Amino acid sequence: TWKWVVGPMVLYLCERLVRFWRSQQKVVITKVVIHPFKTIELQMMKKGFKMEVGQYIFVKCPAVSKLEWHPFTLTSAPEEDYFSIHVRIVGDWTEGLFNACGCDKQEFQEAWKLPKIAVDGPFGTASEDVFSYETVMLVGAGIGVTPFASVLKSVWYKYCHDATNLKLKKIYFYWLCRDTHAFEWFADLLQSLEAQMQERNNADFLSYNIYLTGWDESQATHFVVHHEEEKDVITGLKQKTLYGRPNWENEFKTIAGQHPGSRIGVFLCGPEGLADTLNKQSISNSEADPRGVHFIFNKENF
Repeated sequence: TWKWVVGPMVLYLCERLVRFWRSQQKVVITKVVIHPFKTIELQMMKKGFKMEVGQYIFVKCPAVSKLEWHPFTLTSAPEEDYFSIHVRIVGDWTEGLFNACGCDKQEFQEAWKLPKIAVDGPFGTASEDVFSYETVMLVGAGIGVTPFASVLKSVWYKYCHDATNLKLKKIYFYWLCRDTHAFEWFADLLQSLEAQMQERNNADFLSYNIYLTGWDESQATHFVVHHEEEKDVITGLKQKTLYGRPNWENEFKTIAGQHPGSRIGVFLCGPEGLADTLNKQSISNSEADPRGVHFIFNKENF
């Protein structure tokens, strides 16, 4: 028995030592941005740090807790000279980080007053394969939208740098949330991408649909009254916010009809129930003929 136990234990100890060494490397917070509804963005730099789209890191702030590590998805793109995370203040640890960064104070905070941060990672996810397809469906539910901030930023950088060599030609993005106010920073990112795509006369490159799943009658009435306005009254985007949940069968059939004979990557960051639904739709809408359309499902669960 000990022969079978020693090997895995040695590998585990080596992995813990590597993680401890990485966590001791110096991390510099270069900027703290306060977004609406108690969401903060931490922009950081670390020597030798390399990332891919959609990856995540573990973060420890000794000023808040010397033992707690918390995972956060990276919201920056690999092309940027820093890496960033968005933290929504929803518990004791995030509240402590909020205060330690001086976000509860009105005056400007000097950089040397910012707390020390330890970072372990980055760690890979399924979203890294997004550039392997010509057509992709990105589905983010609630906080699961954060990996796609990194993806969409990186797509834009690659598109501006060398659009001809970019394999990815079409993005269908779905954002399901109960309340867009909780992720207003992401709506700002979509607004920026929307404006830049229109300037380059390629507004069709990114198709997005925002669904508010937690709606009531008063919201629905307000939606009907303002539906004809040029921009959506909730997000400020040209694409109107939809109420309820998507009809996934119709969505898959429509996309399959527009891209015959293609391999379409389906990427989800969301709950297990939605993953089951999208997996079944990916299988049922893929053709048996190798030359037909095929949906390849990838998921991250929380």
